[in-house]
Amino acid sequence: MPTVLRRAAVDDAQVLSTLAARTFTESFGHLYPREDLAAFLDEAYEVGRQRTILAHPDYAVWLLEADGEAIGHVAAGPCGLPHAEVAPGDGEIKRLYLLRGWQANGHGARMMDVAMDWLLAQGPRTLWVGAWSENLGAQRFYARYGFERVGDYIFPVGSINDLEFILRRPAQP
Repeated sequence: MPTVLRRAAVDDAQVLSTLAARTFTESFGHLYPREDLAAFLDEAYEVGRQRTILAHPDYAVWLLEADGEAIGHVAAGPCGLPHAEVAPGDGEIKRLYLLRGWQANGHGARMMDVAMDWLLAQGPRTLWVGAWSENLGAQRFYARYGFERVGDYIFPVGSINDLEFILRRPAQP
């Protein structure tokens, strides 16, 4: 089935909110108590928060759609990871998720390429991404783009503290 990758607009906030909650739950929902997961999703993917991100000129989100249904999303913007070497102007891949049935078909690479192209449109800069310490597939995926582990941090979801790896790709001349 053909897919369309398009830049999300403010009017896509509800679609993005629903998709982000669904993809996070599919990927990681089994790790958390139900109440913790629900509280995290309500805060992190709340429609108003998505609207704010979509309206902000320093951030960009793309939706991957198949037959008019959103099946994946990628977000990029200024780096907010807690690492001492993050510098002003550094970029970050904030999220990259696909619904389970759409993974491993080159869609993730397509979304990653558009996000990186957008981040690098202003010229060479250091790029960052966070990945769950036990998500080896994501770590291999990001390594193919030149990202290497340079640190870690704790990502709380309610009472659970996940160990996240901080990955960096130095500016390419």
